[in-house]
Amino acid sequence: MEWVSLLKQLFLDYTLRTVAGGAAILGIISGMLGTFAVLRKQSLLGDAISHAALPGIALIFLISGSKAPVVLLLGAAVAGWLGTIFVIMIIRNTRIKDDSALGLVLSVFFGFGLMLLTYIQRQPNAAQAGLDKFLFGQAATLMTKDVLTMGIVAVVALLVVVLYWKEFKLLCFDPAFGKSLGYPMQRLEIGITSLLVIAIVIGLQTVGVVLMSAMVVAPAAAARQWTDRLGLLIVLAGVFGAVAGVAGAVLSSTIPKLPTGPVIVLCISGIVFVSVFCAPNRGLLFRWIRERRNRRTLQLRAVLSDLYVLAEQHQTIERGHTIEVLRAMSYGHGGTDSSLKTLEDQGLARQIKPGQWALTQSGYDKARKQQRWEDA
Repeated sequence: MEWVSLLKQLFLDYTLRTVAGGAAILGIISGMLGTFAVLRKQSLLGDAISHAALPGIALIFLISGSKAPVVLLLGAAVAGWLGTIFVIMIIRNTRIKDDSALGLVLSVFFGFGLMLLTYIQRQPNAAQAGLDKFLFGQAATLMTKDVLTMGIVAVVALLVVVLYWKEFKLLCFDPAFGKSLGYPMQRLEIGITSLLVIAIVIGLQTVGVVLMSAMVVAPAAAARQWTDRLGLLIVLAGVFGAVAGVAGAVLSSTIPKLPTGPVIVLCISGIVFVSVFCAPNRGLLFRWIRERRNRRTLQLRAVLSDLYVLAEQHQTIERGHTIEVLRAMSYGHGGTDSSLKTLEDQGLARQIKPGQWALTQSGYDKARKQQRWEDA
């Protein structure tokens, strides 16, 4: 009954509906665009852009004196884009590697932003109150017009992805080949990074500067465990991001004073955890099951081969062989007793008398084919 009431509240309560809608849009756009950053091994780029946006928010406030969300996010977008350009310039013109350049820009911009934010808060002006909400987000302040703006920006960004789908695929997997075909790969790189800047900027009000990188990386990381196809990967990343956004908004509404942004990040982290362990293709659980099955198959083949070697030393396959001998021959791969029981269940081996085993005719034939295949 509690879930039913939560669902009713999700559609009927204005605040929860607005916050959940904004969080879902953020999850979709950041998950889908973040996929390109993850595939290009630039997961830290989202962290750098989000932290680089902070000085833009502070500077635009100092210049304009306005706390209008559109004005502040415009400053964040410019600063985030400049931070990205600095990263690209550092990588291309110096010997500094990608991760080092990202970390350098992240720390410098974020430190400068904190300095400006501290300066603003010490001014005798009440207008600066609330700027610090961009550090960790304040989803409860979202309004319908903010959600509509996020939706329009998300639709435009996704349309660009659809229009340049082929070029973006080349940029992710083989930029050198794309350049040889005449595509402007550098401009495409700046373009896709600009889209990522937009996705991050529209999410600052919801989850904040510090946590926004998780919304870029986590949905794509979770989706990567389930598929190897780019199209399905992007769709899954968007779905996971949306589910985490709505779940975080709903869960935070059930406990007073529980911040929505961190809960959303915890939800997407939970999805990543489940995906890493339970995904059929790459999940640790299924990998353990496959490895255990393969090990069991190798043990069965080894014991069957040992019985065949012993049978070939006698004139008849009816001659039994002690389990101690088989254990000695299988030293190193183990599982002799359980393998013999399995072979017996399959009709490939039989127990002549307690402690002595021999191949059946079908077991002998299968072991001989196996031996010929291994010799070949």
